[in-house]
Amino acid sequence: MAVDELLQRLGVDEDGTLFHDKKGRPVALPSAPAPLADSHGHLTGFLGHDAPAVLVRAALAGLRLLVVPVDPVDEIPRRWGSAGELLGWIDAQVDEARELLDACAARGILPPGALGYEGLPSLLDNLRIVAGAHPYGAAELDGAALARLDELLASPRAVGVGEIGLDLGPYNELPVDVQERAFRLQLELARERELPVELHIRDGAQDTLAHELAARVLAERGLPAVGCDLHCFTQGPEVMAPFVELGCHVAFGGAATFGRSDDIRAAATSCPEELLLSETDAPYMAPVPLRGLRCEPAMVAFSADCVARVREEADVAPRARSYEAMLRNAFGLLVPSARYRA
Repeated sequence: MAVDELLQRLGVDEDGTLFHDKKGRPVALPSAPAPLADSHGHLTGFLGHDAPAVLVRAALAGLRLLVVPVDPVDEIPRRWGSAGELLGWIDAQVDEARELLDACAARGILPPGALGYEGLPSLLDNLRIVAGAHPYGAAELDGAALARLDELLASPRAVGVGEIGLDLGPYNELPVDVQERAFRLQLELARERELPVELHIRDGAQDTLAHELAARVLAERGLPAVGCDLHCFTQGPEVMAPFVELGCHVAFGGAATFGRSDDIRAAATSCPEELLLSETDAPYMAPVPLRGLRCEPAMVAFSADCVARVREEADVAPRARSYEAMLRNAFGLLVPSARYRA
């Protein structure tokens, strides 16, 4: 593959610029004092797009971990015929991304190095999945769906159950009791398998009932011993507090960068360092200055920068320490078996 053809496929300028805003203007990558982790990015959202190129861009942005949620109700059999087909598709994207990254390396286009992180796996050696039925599919979590979930969780890539939870937003008309049943069932499954969970909790427009109910369920039964991640957190410190008290990790993504998200930034500032996570929820909610584009895992660079910056400005922690915490926590919660050395 010629250099210009390779760069065109990756959307990378000759000077190595990865990002361009909606008007096509180059956007500088924030300098990161540590490797990056996207604890929740939907690679399957790039079906029909160039998923291998998305993975290569993530590696070139400095990611060393991507956790991909897969759903035994929404994605199988609607988009893939079986769990094996979905897992095979992921393997194929990684294999093609390796070829692309090798082609980049042959032309001097390399992921950033990070002194002190030599033992950390490369991104393409560390693409993991969590599997679970989203609240939208709670009514369809029947025996067949649970069998598909079992198959997904048996994959060597599987590191948790998710995204599971409660959604009382405008796009989900399922009764709360139906959602709660599926939520409790999958929490028990995670506990039995000794796996962490990634939670999807969305409130109604004028209330925080979903977070309140989720916190009650977790307090009543207890978190899985290996941990829990409150994915895509978009509320303030008061809503976050009960989850933090339970020991739940909190993941901040692109919404933290939005102009009107002072409450989310306040939560990121007050979140205990040992519970702090970064994510994208790609392909949704691209961060500023790329808002309005299709989000992708590489863009975690901007949300992580935002979180680290507001914590430094509030005298909570130096910027580099927050980066290190987000990386350390992602591996500690989701991939504790990986060799990690700062």
